[in-house]
Amino acid sequence: MLTLSCASVATAGTLAGVTLPDRVDVGAQSLVLNGLGLREVIVVDVYVAGLYLPQKTRDAAQAINQDVPKRLHLHFVRDVGVQDLRDSTLEAIEKNPSVAGDVRPHIGALNGAMETVRDGDDVVFEYVPGQGTTVSVKGKVKATIPGVAFMRGLWTLYLGQAPPTGALKKGLLGG
Repeated sequence: MLTLSCASVATAGTLAGVTLPDRVDVGAQSLVLNGLGLREVIVVDVYVAGLYLPQKTRDAAQAINQDVPKRLHLHFVRDVGVQDLRDSTLEAIEKNPSVAGDVRPHIGALNGAMETVRDGDDVVFEYVPGQGTTVSVKGKVKATIPGVAFMRGLWTLYLGQAPPTGALKKGLLGG
């Protein structure tokens, strides 16, 4: 019995002491946890991210480009100021110039949705086709940014050629 209970806990997404659910609903669709990644700066853990998709994939292009419901959940394991969050988005755009035209027009709305987060807080991006990407901070909807182009640009910042770290991208893609 103990073995069975440990096995069921192991199927939950856990990384660096953070557990995220195996399934979430976005729009009218149930999504599965594709993978978990840890964002570190130098040797400091910043957040654990979970990527949710309709079906698991290790293909970054598929995770980015499919026009399907999806979710990126960032659970912070340290305090991060609002300006640091905003600066990291701008740095990510600079590292991924191919998406600047898709993300930069909405940077005011995206950065306006951000606020200082503390250890234990969440920032969640949920995309629903035809509605856009909803940005929630600490459980409150802060903005919805329309368009599939913005979603693809935002997902590219995490899963594209120049993610925050290779380990984060690898984890989000399941390994």
